[in-house]
Amino acid sequence: MGGSEQARRALLVDDEEDPLKCSRSLNIGVNGSSPATCFLVFSTIVAATCSFTSGYSLGYSSPAEYGVLADLSLSMAEYSVFGSMLAVGGMIGALINGKIADFFGRRTMMWIIDVFFILGWIAIAFTKVCWLLDLGRLLQGIGIALASYVGNVFIAEIAPKNLRGGLMTTNAFMKSSGVAIAYLIGSVVKWRGLALIGCIPCLLQTLCVFFIPESPRWLVKNGREKEFEAVLQHLRGTKVDISQEAAEIKEYAECIQLLSENKIWDLFQKKYAGPIIVAAGLMILTQFSGLSGYTFYLTNIFVLADISTKVGYAALAIVKVSAAGTCLGSLLTGLSFLFQDLHSWISVLALTGVSVYFVSFNLGIAGIPWIITSEIFPINVKGSAGSLCNLINWSCSWVVSYTFNFLLEWSSTGTFIIFAGVSAFGFLFIVKLVPETKGRSLEEIQASVTNVLH
Repeated sequence: MGGSEQARRALLVDDEEDPLKCSRSLNIGVNGSSPATCFLVFSTIVAATCSFTSGYSLGYSSPAEYGVLADLSLSMAEYSVFGSMLAVGGMIGALINGKIADFFGRRTMMWIIDVFFILGWIAIAFTKVCWLLDLGRLLQGIGIALASYVGNVFIAEIAPKNLRGGLMTTNAFMKSSGVAIAYLIGSVVKWRGLALIGCIPCLLQTLCVFFIPESPRWLVKNGREKEFEAVLQHLRGTKVDISQEAAEIKEYAECIQLLSENKIWDLFQKKYAGPIIVAAGLMILTQFSGLSGYTFYLTNIFVLADISTKVGYAALAIVKVSAAGTCLGSLLTGLSFLFQDLHSWISVLALTGVSVYFVSFNLGIAGIPWIITSEIFPINVKGSAGSLCNLINWSCSWVVSYTFNFLLEWSSTGTFIIFAGVSAFGFLFIVKLVPETKGRSLEEIQASVTNVLH
């Protein structure tokens, strides 16, 4: 064994308890840039289809609300259970997503995710009883939790650092587009037909997954080095020299393999304090800014504000992919209810508030928690960290989605003022604590993120 190899081994043993310190010492990072190959872009779009289906599922319950209530004779409380079952499924999925994704691989997980979504849509479309409706929603929640983790991690692991940020925004765009399509189609199609249409992107993705690769980082982690190099070369292009990037990924993987695999409770150590606070904080603030309430029960908001649901959903479908301020959106919506009795035209303020909220959310905070979570944790704890953050996210989503209709009955204005306050605090949290990741490799980010609180 050569001197350099001995030195490297000694370094890895000394830093066995701290993968972040190990990656700092190895000076992991890729200095060059890589082009956006057709294969890379295609693989990204296929993976992001999970986010489109997730968005469609999230948006489904709002346009379907009054049709389901009438056809199945449900009370508002029973429908609130239906809406919140998505979050219950999300919590179940959060407990298993990281581990099974690490076991089966990112690519195989996309097929598993599609199975959950398709079974969920079939259960909803053909139900005649309340419990089957809830079961379908539960399966969708599991699918969304799995998709949120797998889609982001897969894209983060196949993308070069100079393109990673741009490619990962595909997830946020696709999710927001899925919600918009559900709103738009739901304004003219009944709830059972709307559910069956949800199977289409799942079937398309199932076919396309045959033509995309497994994550190169997952391959090298599992000792499949020949496949790893072939996949990385295909993703970067045949004329690109991948030797430096491949060597650095391998070396980091070897460093991580010397460490014991961490459990969820192992995350609560000082060395992971920064990443946990940032990731968990973003998940909590995202949900308590009112996301699930707006998304799941938009029809109820429109009805209370005396807005035509068809006009409202058409407007939302247009602005769902544009820009602006969740705090401002919630404030405008709250004020519209406060002054509702003063002028008949004040309902326009509610539509403006809802539109500003969704525009701002989808071009801002929508993708940040998942992108940051997929980037800041080292690979040996990424599975556990993904499960923990997903669990936090869906727990908060359940609280908001179950209580939203009851909060509206208590005070429409007060509900949205609370959401505005949380959004304002979230802005300060991001400015102070969320690290910059642009232009840095995953290994560089993970090596430096422990300094986020200093």
